[in-house]
Amino acid sequence: MLKQSPTPRTESIPHAEGVSDDEFRAAMARLAAGVVLVTAHDAEDGPRGEDVGMTATAFMSVSLDPPLVMVSVRNDSRMDELLERQPLWSVSVLAENQRQTAGRFAMKGRLSDRLLFQELPHERGEVSGAPLVTGALAAVECRTEQRVVAGDHTLVIGRVLATRLPPEEGGPLTYYRGRYRRLG
Repeated sequence: MLKQSPTPRTESIPHAEGVSDDEFRAAMARLAAGVVLVTAHDAEDGPRGEDVGMTATAFMSVSLDPPLVMVSVRNDSRMDELLERQPLWSVSVLAENQRQTAGRFAMKGRLSDRLLFQELPHERGEVSGAPLVTGALAAVECRTEQRVVAGDHTLVIGRVLATRLPPEEGGPLTYYRGRYRRLG
């Protein structure tokens, strides 16, 4: 006769959905990630429109044919609201010397995006009209193909319409264990 293994005790599970928020954050903090600045131009905001930006570490290549990338944005954030109605956006892959840019666009309660962009050297993407960060390792301009709600974030999948590859100087900015870091 086969013995059944004992049923796991519910006390060993932090809560019904699985791990606790702190346990999940601690585990994910050990995954090194590249840092990007996601930008879009909101033509409907004021007479000349307004540029919007957010720092992201959840960005990745999805497909080569067709060329697709994905970024994760917090539901109900300014960027989520804008990308729901504005299909064109861009991503600048930040260099290791652009830690201040990453930090400023990631701050809660930060200055207005308009002020941040005034201080940020950038040029406008020809396809997206979105700001592309000067000195970034690479930039891609995208058009949204699909949006997938996933918990408290939305995965925005975009077709890459144009790329910019300036001469490479230095390495990428990474995020590991809650801090911006350099490789090496």
